[in-house]
Amino acid sequence: MLGLKRLIERFKGTQVHALNPPDSNGVNTTGSSSTPGNCRVKFKGSKQKSSKACSGSGAETLIPFGFPRTDHLEPSIEPHLKPIQLIETLADLFRRSEACLESEKSLIYIEQYSILSSLGDPKLLRRCLRAARQHALDVHSKVVLSAWLRYERREDELEGVSPMDCSSRFILECPKATLVSGYDPNSIYDNCKCYQECAKSTDSHISKVKTLEEDSDVSFCVGNEEIDCIRFKIAALSRPLKAMLYEGMRAVDLYSRTRRVDLFPPEVVLELLSFANRLCCEEMKSDCDIHLASLVSCIEDALILIEYGLEERANFLVASCLQVLLRQLPSSLYNPKVMKMFCSFEAKEGLASAGHASFILYYFLSQVSMEVNTVSNVTVMLLERLRECAAQKWQKALALHQLGCVLLERQEYASAQCCFEAAAEASHVYSLAGNARCRFKQGQRYSAYKLMSSVISEYKAVGWMYQERSLYNVGKDKIDDLNTATELDPTLVFPYKYRAVLKAEEKQTTAAILEIDRIIGFKLEPDCLELRAWFLIAIEDYGSALRDVRALFTLDPNYRMFDEHIRSQADCWMQLYDRWSCLDDIGSLAVIHQMLVNDPGKSLLRFRQFLLLLRLNCQKAAMRCLRLARNLSSSEHKKLVYEGWILYDTGHREEAIARADESISIQRSFEAFFLKAYILADTSLGPESSYVIQLLEEALRCPSDGLRKGQALNNLGSIYVGCGKLDEATNCYMNALEVKHTRAHQGLARIHFLRNQRKAAYDEMSKLIEKACSNASVYEKRSEYCDGLMAKNDLNMATRLDPLRTYPYRYRAAVLVDEQKDNEAIKEVSKAIAFKPDLQMLHLRAAFFESIGDLKSAVCDCEAALCLEPNHIDTLDLYNKARGT
Repeated sequence: MLGLKRLIERFKGTQVHALNPPDSNGVNTTGSSSTPGNCRVKFKGSKQKSSKACSGSGAETLIPFGFPRTDHLEPSIEPHLKPIQLIETLADLFRRSEACLESEKSLIYIEQYSILSSLGDPKLLRRCLRAARQHALDVHSKVVLSAWLRYERREDELEGVSPMDCSSRFILECPKATLVSGYDPNSIYDNCKCYQECAKSTDSHISKVKTLEEDSDVSFCVGNEEIDCIRFKIAALSRPLKAMLYEGMRAVDLYSRTRRVDLFPPEVVLELLSFANRLCCEEMKSDCDIHLASLVSCIEDALILIEYGLEERANFLVASCLQVLLRQLPSSLYNPKVMKMFCSFEAKEGLASAGHASFILYYFLSQVSMEVNTVSNVTVMLLERLRECAAQKWQKALALHQLGCVLLERQEYASAQCCFEAAAEASHVYSLAGNARCRFKQGQRYSAYKLMSSVISEYKAVGWMYQERSLYNVGKDKIDDLNTATELDPTLVFPYKYRAVLKAEEKQTTAAILEIDRIIGFKLEPDCLELRAWFLIAIEDYGSALRDVRALFTLDPNYRMFDEHIRSQADCWMQLYDRWSCLDDIGSLAVIHQMLVNDPGKSLLRFRQFLLLLRLNCQKAAMRCLRLARNLSSSEHKKLVYEGWILYDTGHREEAIARADESISIQRSFEAFFLKAYILADTSLGPESSYVIQLLEEALRCPSDGLRKGQALNNLGSIYVGCGKLDEATNCYMNALEVKHTRAHQGLARIHFLRNQRKAAYDEMSKLIEKACSNASVYEKRSEYCDGLMAKNDLNMATRLDPLRTYPYRYRAAVLVDEQKDNEAIKEVSKAIAFKPDLQMLHLRAAFFESIGDLKSAVCDCEAALCLEPNHIDTLDLYNKARGT
């Protein structure tokens, strides 16, 4: 029962609901599991019902101990800045970044990062961090931002990669380049040039230099009096005096002749640093500082040397120590000495005195700590330091809001309320939702309701406002609020969960599954998969429940497994082909997870997980699987391919191609050729088309399975279509269909359309819909091959299945424009922008505004779009046109 027990225990947290009812103080408690000890469930497939090991229905036995309840459901308060007027805020950020001094740009991009965090797009956030690092002028900011970029890539999860490795990447991310002051706009995209020099012996150099004889007298000047001493007798009094009078003074003498400190061991350089600092030898101090900074390579060194650096005001040494500690996050977070250095007020003041305590430092640290353990004391202390470093209004709002979120999770409601109130006073309206939640937790339900009602009446309606008020409403009014929240922002998960659980409580389990399917169809969240698994258990569809649990394991590897029967790998491959053919990505994930139970070290299966999770827009889980694939790879050429995908995903296109080439030089393989072709085809092909075709043909000559060959054939067909070679494309698509690559129907439909066979194109897409009836992109694509009501119905279905797809909104808006209904077209586009400020949507709405003469709104949308992508040519042209420049 261990696996089942773990599933039930998962529901005690905040993911879906708490098992136990609240106590008299309104605080949820979590007691021991109530799982019946005499029941064992073994899943063996979709047709099997309950286990015979316990009496009665399996569902009847399980459900009373874990079925979710509506009165235990509540959404979390997101720890992000969520402006009421997001587009206007982004436009303002763009204007400020264009007009500010170079020294201010870096912090503006960090502000942009904090605003865009609520959108959850890792590539947008990485772009913000890279821009902030690009414009960083001081060593401290470079150190923090470089470490932050490394953390975002999770390089700590790559085996064999040292925290201080440079890996020949751009200079923006080189640990050595961070220790160079200033900003060179001409070198920011250069590859760094890290060369290690052989260590030189120092003892022989020192001994060869003529110094004073050991029995010579030495004089000390104290005030106006000169005191003569016998040096060896003074040195005998203590080791520090000996070091100063022998090694130290010899080193000073040698430095005065050579201007080199690399000839001495570190302990002597430390003495030189102290000597230079006290006697104002600025050049020697700088050289000692820089040399010692180059020697720091591990946490132990950093913890020792940072104390010297702070005491001697050696800023480069402190920066180097700080870099080592930061580039080993999150593991260094578990080191008590490291956390003591960052968490206490006194330690922060010490760092500040050396110029190494900043808002961005504590922003980074607190983000990492919140991911590791939201409610830990370390997280609270780091957020307190963040609040102390906050100077600008947005910084104060962010620090206070995040501290409020953490204190709310810790059930310290009064303190959390004070933080939320202060954040709201700093103009962060979303913090009022946290304020309302704290009031509710303290038994002030009506007060919370009144507060959210006032927010709704005072500000432009946003989905989260109605979602929050629904918690304090009852009956039909609660459901109306939840429906309004979904209408305004269909990406909010909580309303779907609540409606689904409510239907289940009313014994409408099938309807509950359909409701939660609505959100799973376009936004894969672990708690939604958990919830659907419970509903499937309730109707005794254990095979489908197991599918969801396996998919959940892929998203969260720490989740414990059910006790299950393992099918043969051959059977699993057949299942995978079937799921792939039906465009059932969640089912495919489940099958791959089942295969990994038998073969956990199979890097190829981890790579397949990566591809599927990318398609499902689960970026974080996808990259974790890709890093695992790289680590588990048994051969160098495969490892290089996986590294190439990692580099490509993080924007290092040329280096990714280099990894593919290196892999091919070791062994020709399908994946290496495919990777290179994919990267080259991802840009405007032009003359490169023939080369990409050649690469894909080379890939198809290499051994691989039908699933990957189907993908390559489909890609090759697309390139042939782009080149006008329709017969060759048709052959590719037909061959892809033979290996069950069902998406090739879409390519064939395109060919029919290009041959003016519109009905044949529509029929081809209908074949795909028969196999993948719940796929929004298929309906969207079929709409291109029909007109009028049929196209409208397909696009409406696409929007119902996936509200995040922007093409249906753009199409409907274009139809309205053709009907001279410009204002209605703007409203249609605005629906999507409200919850997905997409670059293309912002550009389109700006064009609509410009066409009706609303130039102010057009300029605002252009500025918001350029905040997301500063180099978008079409938007820049429209922006200049709207401004009359």
